Amino acid sequence: MKATFAILGCGKVGVTLAWHLVNIGLAPAGFASRRSASAHAAAETAGGGRVCREAGEATKDADIVFITTPDDVIQSVAEGLAGRKGVKRGAVVLHCSGVLPSTILADLRRCGAHIGSLHPLQSFAAPTFPANPFQGIVMAGEGDDAALALGREIASGFQAVFLPIETAHKTLYHAAAVVASNYLVTLMAAATRMLEGCGIASEDTLKVLLPLVRGTLNNIENRGVAAALTGPIARGDLDTVEAHCRKIGEALPDMLPFYQLLGQYTLPLAKAGGGVDTATLRALEEVLTKT
Repeated sequence: MKATFAILGCGKVGVTLAWHLVNIGLAPAGFASRRSASAHAAAETAGGGRVCREAGEATKDADIVFITTPDDVIQSVAEGLAGRKGVKRGAVVLHCSGVLPSTILADLRRCGAHIGSLHPLQSFAAPTFPANPFQGIVMAGEGDDAALALGREIASGFQAVFLPIETAHKTLYHAAAVVASNYLVTLMAAATRMLEGCGIASEDTLKVLLPLVRGTLNNIENRGVAAALTGPIARGDLDTVEAHCRKIGEALPDMLPFYQLLGQYTLPLAKAGGGVDTATLRALEEVLTKT
């Protein structure tokens, strides 16, 4: 018999999972969500499965349970399932939060369940199928051995790359993802604001910057982070950095600490590259810490 799954929380991630889990050979058992319409949508997408008002009714016969609710209710959902013995012995329960560890599901071990987390390192703006949003991405997993084994199997079925991480490091892993994704948006917002300060129309700023950003990402992919560094700090061009600080201080003074802080964190990369002497690095640091 096919392994069965249930999904609690049928938003964008839950509905996307429903379709793709069926696509790799699992059978839908049940769905529950805060909005019944969402649970019905997930069941329709999966081609079957009970739609239940109570979470425990949706999960009681499932071999695999996915909790894809908002992060702030995952633990209370797990505690409610444990209190009602809503998970069968031997089931694997996975949540999909990027920041929370599997230990928030610990109460479910009383039911004889295995616990873990499986986080797709991808953004879901809408339910996605039949196109595969998991193909080629990282899916990070942690938790009990059985949960890790299942996470690896699901990631393989989804054509994703499985990344096992230590439970204690789950939050730091998520912080890294936020820096790489969300704060890249912040960097682009700062750069576009500076271009607008030059008189470039806001609708044209991305046309100016995106080819540069894509080239940088290609360099990072092909050469590694440290070797991809270019620009005035990598060259030890003190005059240029001083000129930047003066002009930003005049035109956009609130942006100067931002620019300086980024430069301070760039200095170790320049040092590692070996192309800038110690005296120049020290002078750059003085400029980048000057208030």
